[in-house]
Amino acid sequence: MIKSLSNERVRKVVSYIQKSKARKESGVFVIEGMKMLREAPVLQVREVYVTEKFLDDASEEDKEILWRYGVETVTAEVMKKMAGTQTPQGVLAVVGMYNYSEEEVLEGYKELGDEKPLLLILENIQDPGNLGTMLRSSEGAGVTGVIFSRGSADVYNPKVIRSTMGSIFRMPFMYVDDVPAFIGKLSKLGIKTYAAHLKGKKNYDQFDYTEPTAFLIGNEGNGLSKETADAASEYVLIPMKGKVESMNAATSAAILTFEASRQRRK
Repeated sequence: MIKSLSNERVRKVVSYIQKSKARKESGVFVIEGMKMLREAPVLQVREVYVTEKFLDDASEEDKEILWRYGVETVTAEVMKKMAGTQTPQGVLAVVGMYNYSEEEVLEGYKELGDEKPLLLILENIQDPGNLGTMLRSSEGAGVTGVIFSRGSADVYNPKVIRSTMGSIFRMPFMYVDDVPAFIGKLSKLGIKTYAAHLKGKKNYDQFDYTEPTAFLIGNEGNGLSKETADAASEYVLIPMKGKVESMNAATSAAILTFEASRQRRK
């Protein structure tokens, strides 16, 4: 059992929780809770830590999963330091990062058995909770790949991971340096791009998304940059009543992608 807060392995896990650089250098991220561990691909899991109490209270099914990885027990105090939360769940794991190629992201629809791609492009999304929620709702809507600008939050931030509720393990994603240039590449591939924009002349439900489609969602405060918005095939408007001036980025993404999902079901 690990009892010391200064243990080298403990310090490493804490650095993975706190620092994007540490995660990138080691190629790992941290997940917490049994639900996430059940969903994690076995070959991606590097280390698993549990408290004695969690192990004692675990179901036989969960114990079987835990012993599969040769778990390391830690004290409740050590777990609290490692998890970085006030009420840790009692189990956390270090998991290997994903490195999807551009081809895997753009052709993810083939793996899902879909006929045409449905992509989500996110520019400078800063809020980790928003980013994680977008990955989760994207999976639910049948999005086949997500693209982030370099200015977006780190997808392996613990808050993002928690918000994905497991979708991080199943949704192909990638970062790009130049979003307008990437949109140009999509255009050449026959993928139409729709920018969520207040200057849109037509409502979002007046377009046909049954063809290869990509939606563009911008920063929570500033929306899409002019260069990115201008690169899109069309502006789409989400009409709103009352005195609301803008829509939450994650909500906008869900509205658009689920509309595409509805059209494709029909």
